[in-house]
Amino acid sequence: MSRTSHRSPARTTLSGPADATAHSTLIGTEALARRIDDRDAGLVVVDVRHMLADPEHWGEAEYAKGHLPGAVFAHVDRELSAAKNGRNGRHPLPTPEAAADTFGRLGIGPSSQVVAYDQDNGMYAARLWWMLRWLGHDAVAVLDGGYAQWTREGRPVETAAARRAHARFTPHAVLPTVSATGVAASLPRHALLLLDARGAERYRGDVEPLDAVAGHIPGAINRPYTRNVGADGRFRAAHDLREEFEGMLHGRSADDLVHYCGSGISACHNVLAMAVAGYPLTRLYPGSWSEWSSNPKRPVAKGQV
Repeated sequence: MSRTSHRSPARTTLSGPADATAHSTLIGTEALARRIDDRDAGLVVVDVRHMLADPEHWGEAEYAKGHLPGAVFAHVDRELSAAKNGRNGRHPLPTPEAAADTFGRLGIGPSSQVVAYDQDNGMYAARLWWMLRWLGHDAVAVLDGGYAQWTREGRPVETAAARRAHARFTPHAVLPTVSATGVAASLPRHALLLLDARGAERYRGDVEPLDAVAGHIPGAINRPYTRNVGADGRFRAAHDLREEFEGMLHGRSADDLVHYCGSGISACHNVLAMAVAGYPLTRLYPGSWSEWSSNPKRPVAKGQV
């Protein structure tokens, strides 16, 4: 096993109670560092680094260069997504059975405390976080600031690939999501409050670098997921996030809110941010814009609401 240490001025953060036995939203680098060697006690650290410009190889290559001690790697396309058929979006949600099999292969069992991280702000780590919460596994947290924050603080990394024994993962629940049919049915009555996590230029339809059609679902409001974090990639204070989401709800129940993005990845970051802010888990439209826009019969809006 090869372990190196990046030396830089340390600045620690703790997101969540220092003495909590389980973390269910965020965990800071200081709290994780205290537990990083507790693998026999059920800690499972998962590296979810990914890059849309090089989805096949980049994450695994970065993992091989260095990763958190004991971390296993999960590929966003191959392990956290189902097969694409041209109509179900760019990152289709696996079935609960397929997801449970993946989690078991990663070594995640019923008593595991899972920590997911990516390169910095948690966009991809939030996908794993959401999928575990979707299946009723609450002891999962995103590393606040990700690999960038960990290494900025000079904390140890390894280069040898970690191996974990397979575990038996059984979903405790399958929380509801919203389908394209459900979204379409809601539009005439404005029954759902749709929150688009993409950048404003994609929401407006000014550009569309990834999907065939530009624009957004009619009636959706825009809140880029990048607003959840500061310049260092760490989450904003819970009370600040709460105030912003309350303003967007404008008196409506959080039960009415449905998150979407381009392919069901960055929308999970907004679900996480709302959980950090104290809301119960809000619903996701997993197919998101890439699924919605694949059917020319579905309505498309452009411009700013």
